[in-house]
Amino acid sequence: MDASRVVIAEILRERGNRGELTVRSLSDVPGRLESLKRARVRLANGSDKEVEIEEAWSHKGDWVLKFAGVDSITAAEEFRGADVWVSPDERGELPPGEYFQSDLTGCQLVDRLTGKTLGVVEGWQQFGGAPLMELTVDGREALIPFISSACEVDLQAKVIRASLPDGILDL
Repeated sequence: MDASRVVIAEILRERGNRGELTVRSLSDVPGRLESLKRARVRLANGSDKEVEIEEAWSHKGDWVLKFAGVDSITAAEEFRGADVWVSPDERGELPPGEYFQSDLTGCQLVDRLTGKTLGVVEGWQQFGGAPLMELTVDGREALIPFISSACEVDLQAKVIRASLPDGILDL
């Protein structure tokens, strides 16, 4: 994970003939994409390009972005599969009690009941329900749901204390 980049959207494909792009938002910050004026894009070849956003709107569960100077399908093709990102100080504000997954990655996960450290949050998966923390527990990959009411987060100490559902580590 690159701590200098916060990915806020992924570009899926070109849309229409004016150079618009269909993107999937990865941000939980309300109003994030529609208020975005500038961002950077990590292209498929690994290079970064700064972009100015002329327009952004929600469309059929995803978003449409229009970048300045990208005015055709051909020009938009360059961005297919790219990530839209900002620096950590530009990522926005969350309501109290909510956390950026990037801040929780690297935290130790501790079982509240036993006090045992289970592992370190290595990444995240999301399938529509609670986000799943990826970690290695006793030598194997485990996916633990992050449910805010069952997790106590201490960002300063980089620790998440969780009340785990019975049998979760047996899956």
